[in-house]
Amino acid sequence: MNKEFLKKASLLLLLVLPTLALAQAEEEEIPENYDSWNHLALNIALISAALGLLIALGYFIKLTTTKGSKDKYDFISKHEISTLWFAVVFIIISGCFFANSNITHLTPVLIGVRLFISVAMALIVAVIIQTLLKFYYPFYIEKRLKVLRYKPRISAKTGKPMRLLSEEEEDVYLDEGKQAEENVFSVDYDVWIGENGDDIQIEKYAGHLHALQCPECNYQTFKIVKEEVLKQPTGTEDGERMLHYKCGYCGYTAKKSEVMKRQTKVEQHSATA
Repeated sequence: MNKEFLKKASLLLLLVLPTLALAQAEEEEIPENYDSWNHLALNIALISAALGLLIALGYFIKLTTTKGSKDKYDFISKHEISTLWFAVVFIIISGCFFANSNITHLTPVLIGVRLFISVAMALIVAVIIQTLLKFYYPFYIEKRLKVLRYKPRISAKTGKPMRLLSEEEEDVYLDEGKQAEENVFSVDYDVWIGENGDDIQIEKYAGHLHALQCPECNYQTFKIVKEEVLKQPTGTEDGERMLHYKCGYCGYTAKKSEVMKRQTKVEQHSATA
C-alpha cells in the first residue's frame, strides 16, 4: 500500500507541475507585501520544531529517570514508537511552514503549486517515516527490550544478583491461574530468585507482545493469530497445540506444533519482599 502511494504521488507530481508552471507564466503577480506571512510562517515552523524536539526530549528524559529494568521495559513497549511518531509529525509540519516562509512574489497558480508541493512532500515523508517506525524500528527496540528483560536483577535484601529460573523451574512459584495464562500465551512470567531462595521476584510480560521476523518478507510482522489445542495435557502425558502465524505486511501464513507440558500440582510458596 505504501509503495503504491509513493508511486502515484510521484507520478501526479511529475504530471501536474509542468502544467502549473506553464499556466503560471500567463498569470499576473499578486501585488502584496509578504513580510507578515513570512514572519508568521517562520514562527509556526520554529514552534512546531520546538514542540517535536521537546516531545522526543521529554520521552528520553522520562526513560532515563525510570528506575528498574522491568519499568523501563514496559515504558519503551507502550510509548516509544507512538511518542516518536508525534514528534515526527510536528517536525514535518515545521518543514512545510519553513519552506513557505521566504515568499517574495506570488500568483494564483503559484499558490496552488506551493500548496500541492507542501502537502505532497509532507505525505511522502510521513509515509516513509511511518514505514520505518512500523517495520524496521521494532528490530532495534526488540534488542533493547531483550537486554532489559534478561539483565540480572539485584536482590533488595542481600544486594546480590538473582537467578532467572527456567520454564520448568518457575512453575513451582506460579499458581494455577498464572500457569494457565502462560499455556495460552496471553501472559509470560519471569521468576527471579535470590541466592538463598529467600527473595523471589515475579515479573509479568505480555505474551507475544512483539512480532517475529517474517521468513517471507523479513519484516518483523509475523504474529500468532490462532491457537488450536490438538491434545489436552493430563497428569501423566504432555499435550499438543498448533500455533497459526500470519504476517501483517505480506500475508504469509505458517503453522507450528508445540508440546503442552503435563499438569502438575503447584507447590505453595510464600516470600516477603
